[in-house]
Amino acid sequence: MWRTAFTWTLACTTMVAWAAAEEAPLRVGTAAVELEAEDDMVIAGGIHPGRAQGEEGRLRAAAVVIEKPGASKVALVSCDVLMLTRDQLDPVAAEIEERCGIPAAHVLIAATHTHHAPSTVRVHGYDRDETFSGRVVRAVVEAVVEADARLADATFRFAMGREETVGQNSRLLLADGTVYWVGSRDDAVGPTGPFDPDLPVLAFADPRGRPLATLFGHSTHTIGSLRGGVRSPAFYGMAALRMEEEHGGSFLFFQGASGSTHRLDVSAAEAADRIAAAVGATLARAEPRGADVLAARKRPFTFRVRTFDEEAEERAVRDYCTRRLGAGAEAVIEVFRNMRAELAPEQGRERTTWLQAIRIGDVAIVGIPAEFFTSLGVELKRRSPFADTVVVELANDWIGYLPDREAHGLGGYQVWTGFHSYAEPGTGERVVDEAVRLLDELAEPPLH
Repeated sequence: MWRTAFTWTLACTTMVAWAAAEEAPLRVGTAAVELEAEDDMVIAGGIHPGRAQGEEGRLRAAAVVIEKPGASKVALVSCDVLMLTRDQLDPVAAEIEERCGIPAAHVLIAATHTHHAPSTVRVHGYDRDETFSGRVVRAVVEAVVEADARLADATFRFAMGREETVGQNSRLLLADGTVYWVGSRDDAVGPTGPFDPDLPVLAFADPRGRPLATLFGHSTHTIGSLRGGVRSPAFYGMAALRMEEEHGGSFLFFQGASGSTHRLDVSAAEAADRIAAAVGATLARAEPRGADVLAARKRPFTFRVRTFDEEAEERAVRDYCTRRLGAGAEAVIEVFRNMRAELAPEQGRERTTWLQAIRIGDVAIVGIPAEFFTSLGVELKRRSPFADTVVVELANDWIGYLPDREAHGLGGYQVWTGFHSYAEPGTGERVVDEAVRLLDELAEPPLH
């Protein structure tokens, strides 16, 4: 009952607000392409290969193309997979540039990080599913091409909301001095870092106020299907699908800095309800924003694979797993041991990824290619020259977790060496520094 009443109130409020808004000099198009999957495909997100039967909500590659006529164009893509790497995405960005005329530097492709989709990466004890991965990259291109073909006059509104109840900092300090990952947390002492409740909403509508695309972000790990054992875009994606049905237009979720935050105490179904309500309330009070500048920067970022002490790594994993995992401990320990063996020859070697910043009027979006610790995301926003800065993790690449230096010292799963975490300590802070430099450049008008 509350959903019906809320939807009617929001629709009336939004239509009146949009009708009163001054038309912004933008054109916007949106499209979504479904990601087809079969039950025999390995589901990513766990330590061992997962399985699912059927789906509860469509997995999608959803795109929004934004154009400032005569000046520039950008594309933002939200993809319902765990992660994507640059060997998959660089050719996609190049093809989008060729087919749509959108510079590759202006294309941001981000994974929503759902743990309930077939694997698109090599991580832990399984590899990517090449068939599904091929479908994903094709879907990203098709979604952008379709969105670009649907460009229409649009207005832009923005609001920064808050949702404080769905997630929490999940790296809890335990009584034995370790940091919580899985297993019992009855002896938790307290969180080791912050939780970020920010919920940015960017909304685009046609000049008559009809919704075209709504982009929203939040910073909690995307784990939790509403039903067990099925493919799913998880609670954020399920909320997005519901809001499309209720309000019209496209709703796209972009994951914030959530490397250290999870949904621990709220069911996935309740989380979806709360996110939908928070996005709806934020959308209802979104205010017109100018779009005098539409610009982007995308820059290579070089880092090193960490050097590590095999004996110390083995001890940390073994001690935690034997205490907290019970009968399944040995199988998990073996997965981490195998990953370290493969990474050992890579120690100290340089790798290169992407950092990106996009400006829409006075709102900035920063693309980070990692599972970014919340403390780093908060620091990036604090140092940004823009009052409203949206951090989007898992954008354009995936280089594992990026903890801050303090987290490296505390230990825990997110800093155990493996395919999921291999950058040297200090990389996270360097990413913040370089991202702020990109934002400083974008804050200097005029830019086109």
